[in-house]
Amino acid sequence: MRLRCAVLGDPIGHSLSPTLHRAGYAALGVDGAYEAFRVPEGALSGFLAGLDDSWRGLSLTMPLKREALGLASVSEVTDLARLVGGANTLLLRPEGHLADNTDVPGAVRALVERVPAYAQRPPETATIWGGGATTASMIVALHQLGCREVCIQVRDRERAAETVAVAERLEPALELSVGLLGEAVDTDLLISTIPAQPQESLVDEVRRAEAVFEVIYHPWPTPLVRWAADRPVVGGLDLLVHQATLQFGAFTGFDVGDDQLRTRLVGAMRAAGERVLHDRVANGQGG
Repeated sequence: MRLRCAVLGDPIGHSLSPTLHRAGYAALGVDGAYEAFRVPEGALSGFLAGLDDSWRGLSLTMPLKREALGLASVSEVTDLARLVGGANTLLLRPEGHLADNTDVPGAVRALVERVPAYAQRPPETATIWGGGATTASMIVALHQLGCREVCIQVRDRERAAETVAVAERLEPALELSVGLLGEAVDTDLLISTIPAQPQESLVDEVRRAEAVFEVIYHPWPTPLVRWAADRPVVGGLDLLVHQATLQFGAFTGFDVGDDQLRTRLVGAMRAAGERVLHDRVANGQGG
């Protein structure tokens, strides 16, 4: 039976997930289909009810990541998804679906790939622009990497309460501070989870950052990436590819822990994503 998977969200037309997963299928000879469906908030349960047993897995984007955790058809939620408060992955099983989060380990792998020194000596300090769900995943990824001091900068401290709560659940404890966007930045690693336009005024306040992680992939380069110059840069496509390889392994059964296989898969996915982004820029389209 042909394997079927898809990415769900609203909006969904911009998603690179079909491009990446289909490239993985082609690279490893998987007989599978990977589609994209617009599923608005509140409609995930109904979508799942209409699937047959040819479906193996779903990638979830906004606004469905938190909704997935409360579904009756989800029988198991990984500790990581519960900690972060959202699942970007549903493994579809007859006995009940598994909700997982590959954003966190994907971020760790992306960081170590672009800054290999982090595998042995993680950044001591990190600053994150933004305080939403992506920031929560980044905080957990930094904690797993070994970073113990993180500052998040936001426009409204109260709106970062859920993200702060995630950090407070981490063991061993993470030293977390909350500042305001526009304050000076002096850090080992600077991560941006905000749109490109607001960065124009913020980069003037960056006093030091030895490496940067820009989680968006279009437009590119962002003001932060331009500021980084010759510093190591982790990009949004890096994050997307690494979290997608982990989903690919869960959906297909391939061992993506194997270094050679993972390298082949990452290369195929990244090349396919770069081609699509190049074409979008050439055609004047959004990311």
